[in-house]
Amino acid sequence: MTQTPSDDRFALRGDLLDFVGTPAWGDVDSAAPRFRPAHWLLVEGGRIVRAQAGAPDAGWPRVDCGSRLVLPGFVDAHVHSAQIDMIASWGGGLLDWLQLHTYPAELRHADPDRAAAGAERFVDALLAHGTTAAVVMPTVHRASAEALFAAAQARGMRLIAGKVLMDRNAPAGLLDNVAQAERDCVELIGRWHGRGRLSYAVTVRFAPTSTPQQMALAGALCAADSTLYLHTHVAENHDEVRWVRALYPEARSYLDVYARAGLLHRRSVLAHGVWLDDDDRAALAASGALIAHCPSSNLFLGSGLFDWRALAECGAAVAAASDVGAGTSLSMQRTLADACKVQALRGERLTAWVALHAATRGAACALGLESEIGSFEPGCCADLCVWDWACGAVAARRDALAKGLHERLYAWLMLADERNLVSVRVAGIERWRRGAAC
Repeated sequence: MTQTPSDDRFALRGDLLDFVGTPAWGDVDSAAPRFRPAHWLLVEGGRIVRAQAGAPDAGWPRVDCGSRLVLPGFVDAHVHSAQIDMIASWGGGLLDWLQLHTYPAELRHADPDRAAAGAERFVDALLAHGTTAAVVMPTVHRASAEALFAAAQARGMRLIAGKVLMDRNAPAGLLDNVAQAERDCVELIGRWHGRGRLSYAVTVRFAPTSTPQQMALAGALCAADSTLYLHTHVAENHDEVRWVRALYPEARSYLDVYARAGLLHRRSVLAHGVWLDDDDRAALAASGALIAHCPSSNLFLGSGLFDWRALAECGAAVAAASDVGAGTSLSMQRTLADACKVQALRGERLTAWVALHAATRGAACALGLESEIGSFEPGCCADLCVWDWACGAVAARRDALAKGLHERLYAWLMLADERNLVSVRVAGIERWRRGAAC
């Protein structure tokens, strides 16, 4: 792989794969994926100009990646920036695990210096796994959100985040109050929302750690500016669902708690959604809200098996999410491989197309960002990753024997991870590269 003399204008050659539509459940012969092997992707000023089969003219500096796979950068629809410190920690179910591991890790981010170092470490780790855009939950501390936004901006990344809202049922060092939360949110929105490629998400950790008054504040913030996102958790674990029922007896369901507070809308991102009913799924579809599916986390904590097909059939949006630290890797391939295993346990078979779409164009569409990220359409930001099709003798043999593109891509999703990553570009600029030579 040759090194481009300039990140501003170049042509990159490889096996280009993206999506032009939404793949149907179970359709391995879908027309939604667009595969253009040995094509050149022309990039200028950080945006995609076009793709072409023939070599560009001499005015385009060339980056020849040979027969390597070139994908849009992954989109992680739900991940915790402060939790990489306690990834893969032993413990019980969700509620016990929060007390034992999560809250102590997040308390450390009250220190602005630790928050800044943690944010830098986190965004660099995302890039090193091929993720160029993410919906991120930092901590309740304003410094944590500030540091995260600053780190993402320095790397030109598309990031959606916001200070976490928590005013009950958590350690004192992780609690705010309605008045302070409102001041912090208003100031952070003014400072970061719409700045570069950053967007603010009103971030309710989950219903048990916010009073009805704080939930009302979150709803008021969303109502005041329809361009804001909403980021929270919903229906992850049986014990959590029972707890929410006791705290909000007037609500029909866990999801209804958010709907009543004005938090279920086109820019809502709700993580997990394992324990939803038909009415919940219909409400999600009607609102345009997104469920961020966290298969690795759900398996690790024993939370349950996500019914992806039921959501797909009612028209609700689903995107893939690592949920680190309950998830055990920032790798979207490992996350999607776990998603396939979850569906197999449900008696379903997830295609490579549905899986990959949920981490690229599907996530972008659900977030209203399809004109910016998730595909190689002209005008999109050149957020792209170059991957080896295979690493190691076993994967190489499997790749060589694959019959058809779907079989090849499915094997890649099952066997690949960050070790396959060669190069990462964000708005055309190379932000990560494996080794000194490729």
